[in-house]
Amino acid sequence: MGGSGVERLTVSTRSRTQFIDITGEARRHVRKSGVSEGLLFIYVPHTTAAVTINENADPDVMADMAHALEKIVPWSDKAYLHGEGNSAAHVKSSMLGCSATVIISGGDIVLGSWQGVYFAEFDGPRNRTVFFKIVAG
Repeated sequence: MGGSGVERLTVSTRSRTQFIDITGEARRHVRKSGVSEGLLFIYVPHTTAAVTINENADPDVMADMAHALEKIVPWSDKAYLHGEGNSAAHVKSSMLGCSATVIISGGDIVLGSWQGVYFAEFDGPRNRTVFFKIVAG
C-alpha cells in the first residue's frame, strides 16, 4: 500500500482532437493505493497526445482550448516537413506536455474548485495509454 506500483489506463479517443476528463480515474487510483499524503504523477507516453489540468465545470472551456490550439497550430500547413502529416499533433503535444504532477492530501488529489485532469488527443482516433505513479510521503 505504499504507492510503489504503476497503474495503466487505456483511453479510446473518437476524433482527431479530443479532451477526455480522467479526473475520476486519477482519484480512483489514489484511493485504491491507500496513500494519504504524497504525489501523483500522470504520464502520457505518446508524441501526439498530452495531459493537462484545466476547468471541468464548463465543457465549453475544453472546446475553446481545442479551437485556440487549432488556430495557433493548424492541422494543415504547407510548411510542415514531417512526412506522416501529423506535425500539428506533435507541436500541440509539446505545448501542453506529456506529464502532470498532483498533490495527494487526505487520501485524495488536490485540485482547485473548478479543475480537472484531462487527457488531450491530437492525432486520433486511437487507443492511448496513461500511466499513474504515486510517491507516498
